[in-house]
Amino acid sequence: MRFEKAYIPYGGYWSSPFAKWQGSFSSLHAIEFAAEVSTRALKERGISPEVFDGLCLGMTIPQPHCFYGAPWLAGLLGAPGISGPTIAQACATSARAMVWAAQEVCDGTHRNVLVVTADRCSNGPHLYYPAPDAPGGTGKAENWVLDNFGFDPYAKNAMIQTAENVAKEEGVTREEQDALALLRYEQYAKSLADGRAFQKRFMVSPIDVKKGKKVVASVETDEGVFPTTAEGLAALKPVLPGGSVTFGAQTFPADGNAGLIVASADKAKELSKDKNVTVKLVAFGQARAKKGFMAAAVSPASEQALERSGWKVSDLGAVKTHNPFAVNDVVMIKKLGFDPKIVNNYGSSIIYGHPQGPTGMRIVIELIEELALRGGGRGLFAGCAAGDTAFALTLEVKAG
Repeated sequence: MRFEKAYIPYGGYWSSPFAKWQGSFSSLHAIEFAAEVSTRALKERGISPEVFDGLCLGMTIPQPHCFYGAPWLAGLLGAPGISGPTIAQACATSARAMVWAAQEVCDGTHRNVLVVTADRCSNGPHLYYPAPDAPGGTGKAENWVLDNFGFDPYAKNAMIQTAENVAKEEGVTREEQDALALLRYEQYAKSLADGRAFQKRFMVSPIDVKKGKKVVASVETDEGVFPTTAEGLAALKPVLPGGSVTFGAQTFPADGNAGLIVASADKAKELSKDKNVTVKLVAFGQARAKKGFMAAAVSPASEQALERSGWKVSDLGAVKTHNPFAVNDVVMIKKLGFDPKIVNNYGSSIIYGHPQGPTGMRIVIELIEELALRGGGRGLFAGCAAGDTAFALTLEVKAG
């Protein structure tokens, strides 16, 4: 799928910090928290919620009253006259939500769509499914987060097993995974340089967490980033017996939210913080790997998005990935022939965590800002998702 009329206002996006599993954001309602952060971000950018004619909410983990989804979010934002869908597609939720907004803009249904993504992996719901015909009428229970991380009902394996399957098939060594994880940590450190100059280009912070009127935490930047060294990585044992993937070479569950505007060319220019910078969504790709090989799906999704864009790998100035396992990036870089220096500068989800829905959106935001710092260029975002799938987006930033 190629987009002809979908743009993102430069600066028309934001993200909260991401907080580790059971950390400072663990008790915040994902939708209410996202509304709070988005309201603050819009105010800081001088954008009234009344300018939007469409809204999309992306989230994957149920919260109380999430049945009301996007319409409830619109009311909380002060835009009760708009609505739209609530989209859930595991780790691909952000990409799918942005694609929906781009399609709406391209076909003329909307001119200015706000896309908000939010999830809280911490304290996920425990669901009970009644089974009146079962012995004693006893139903089935599910821990929404942990049970789904641990079991794909089609492939019959845990997500980490897909990384092990791909590592074995592609010959990815433990040493390659450790080296890439260390590189990602060093790249993330660049986002903290000069008083967090890069993060401050898009991140809404500090976030004061309150209990009643009392502030119990103030979160300035990502919470849960672990200091990483070659020696520390080498000392870790694989998670699965006989495997190669350690906790140091994979992401971790987190909490947070992000927002982004998709608009027509004229509306994007109107809302841009710099009228000399344009951000155009170009194309979208998706793929599915064979059963139990999720980490392998990112490469064909990227190839499809590039083909639809009419671009070659050599045309790219920056690449960002949602890489829950280092294996994903090792394989993708080899198969597509990427220069490692253009992949995941300023960090990635393997370092700052994975709140599901908003992860991809934050990464796209970082991609835009990296290209803007370079004076413009073409970029690719790609990431895997549950069900052995992957999604990719291409965009182009022009400056001056």
